[in-house]
Amino acid sequence: MPAKKILMLVGDFVEDYEAMVPFQMLTMVGHIVHAVCPDKKAGDIVATAVHDFEGEQTYSEKRGHNFRLNATFAGVNPEDYDALVIPGGRAPEYIRLNEKVINIVRHFAKANKPIAAICHGPQVLAAAGVLEGKLCCAYPAIRPEVENSGARWVEPNETFTNACVDGNLVTAPAWPAHPEWMSKFLQLLGSKIEP
Repeated sequence: MPAKKILMLVGDFVEDYEAMVPFQMLTMVGHIVHAVCPDKKAGDIVATAVHDFEGEQTYSEKRGHNFRLNATFAGVNPEDYDALVIPGGRAPEYIRLNEKVINIVRHFAKANKPIAAICHGPQVLAAAGVLEGKLCCAYPAIRPEVENSGARWVEPNETFTNACVDGNLVTAPAWPAHPEWMSKFLQLLGSKIEP
């Protein structure tokens, strides 16, 4: 199977695991992943945030690693890509305000290309108006946005390890779901992993 070219939309305080782990996993299986951020270029970094579940009513947040971008946002042409990944964290709440981000997301949805979004990533999908009628799982705090955008909510399981697929869209509640989320995304991509 030929490598797919995948676009990853990140921003400052993207969730650390949700950017780094999919970037590494997709690259490991042979895909080309371009990580971009509005107003930044290849070689720039975004700060990440580590979100953890430590017994409080919501996640805790700590400063994570620096994540180096390998492509320039201004040069992105969504027609050049086969799939889209939108990690969570705090980045989605502000990158969704960028009109080019919205147009990129709409391109992938209209072209029925695979889209993977996790945690707060569906905030960008909701802002782009591409969730109408879709099954969508996300971090519970953004359930109102998901439902108000016309999506059908899929409840995270107790361990936040579930993911759901609806057509070209695969979503999950948080980084504990990486194995199922990425497995289902690889299936959408047509990737085969031989033992």
